Amino acid sequence: MPKGKRMKIGFIGLGVMGYHMARHLSAAGHAVTVYNRTASKAAAWVAENGGAQAETPRALAGGQDIVMACVGNDRDLEQVTLGETGAFHAMAAGTLFVDHTTASADIARRLHAAARERGVGFIDAPVSGGEAGARNGALTVMCGGDQGDYDRAEKAIAAFARACRLMGPPGSGQLTKMANQICIAGLVQALSEGIHFCQTAGLDVDAMLDVVSQGAAGSWQMQNRGATMNRGEFEFGFAVELMRKDLGICLDEARRSGASLPVTALVDQFYADVEKAGGRRWDTSSLITRLKTA
Repeated sequence: MPKGKRMKIGFIGLGVMGYHMARHLSAAGHAVTVYNRTASKAAAWVAENGGAQAETPRALAGGQDIVMACVGNDRDLEQVTLGETGAFHAMAAGTLFVDHTTASADIARRLHAAARERGVGFIDAPVSGGEAGARNGALTVMCGGDQGDYDRAEKAIAAFARACRLMGPPGSGQLTKMANQICIAGLVQALSEGIHFCQTAGLDVDAMLDVVSQGAAGSWQMQNRGATMNRGEFEFGFAVELMRKDLGICLDEARRSGASLPVTALVDQFYADVEKAGGRRWDTSSLITRLKTA
């Protein structure tokens, strides 16, 4: 498809991320049809952005150039693609399915194979950047699949991404997202301990964050979550329960591949402590709360 061409795009899943991703596609001039399990949310999206609403993924998929999805987990993804009302049943040969769900590499490979049997392209394309990145059209997108399919997908993904890269064959996008979550887990724990240390030592935490963030220890987490962690504010961002889902995927993959992830496994258990304390929907930066009761 020539760059800049208006495409017909179906978008499945209007959660915290998908709602804004679909909005950017519409704002870029694409003809967008949406589906959401809670139909009222899809109706609200159409009222705000135009486009159309479909009653099922299968009803959405017919006649589209690209179908995108951003749902909860492997089971949800399988249902909206291969289930009785799944999108794959209505997609024409030569069209493309792009999955933005954070899921396992195994389901990415299986869906790539199932799509190929139907003459449909498939790209696994999980995202990083959180709700703010989705809202601002500044997500990082990590892709797995075939080069030709990626080249087509990239033109649409540009509507909501600041960075997008093909990482390798099917499943490679999901594997890269796992590495992303592994890195974040360690960073948030280290930042939690640094802030906790300063609090107990009577140091000015905001001053520490200001100076340290400009050195080798600086990170996105420090710049965007450090001050709110110090103030005990956790009602925003990426939820603990979702991080635990992602870390579970990482640990399962590590067991299969033989990778050693001792810190990731430990931080996953720390997040379990936060969940037990009532923080299931708190932002992942709430990891600091368990240090105050440890």
